[in-house]
Amino acid sequence: MSEGRLVIIATLCVAMLLTMLPMPDWAQPFRPQWVTLVLLYWVIALPHRVGVGSGFVVGIVLDVLTGTLLGQNALGLSVVTFIAIQLHRRIRVFPFWQQSLGILMLLVIEHLLALWVTGATRGVAPGLNYWAVPLIGALLWPWIFVTLRKVRRQFRIS
Repeated sequence: MSEGRLVIIATLCVAMLLTMLPMPDWAQPFRPQWVTLVLLYWVIALPHRVGVGSGFVVGIVLDVLTGTLLGQNALGLSVVTFIAIQLHRRIRVFPFWQQSLGILMLLVIEHLLALWVTGATRGVAPGLNYWAVPLIGALLWPWIFVTLRKVRRQFRIS
């Protein structure tokens, strides 16, 4: 396994750890979609190395780690990864604020898919704070992009 692949896997593992990190009860509904954001970075930066299959596998692992319905995150990450691959050339040339808007749309799509699955299986409608999570992710995007770009350049991943 190449060093580049190990770095990509390591960053996704860190994102999964951040997803599982305990938070106060009041902050739980506002937990950023760390795994989605990191996966989107790698898809946009290296679409030839990280694709829909990666999104599916990461989603299954995330389902197991978080205890959600098996396949829920896999569906969302696969769809969002597919869309990001189709749009990666356009997203990369935008300034950060426009990239954040594109990322916001992808995060909303993932949230809509999760809401659809949750509604179909449990019938529970979340509150308005459910929609704050994609907004928080979009606000974090420039920081995540710069950090992961530095990691990618440091380890010369291409």
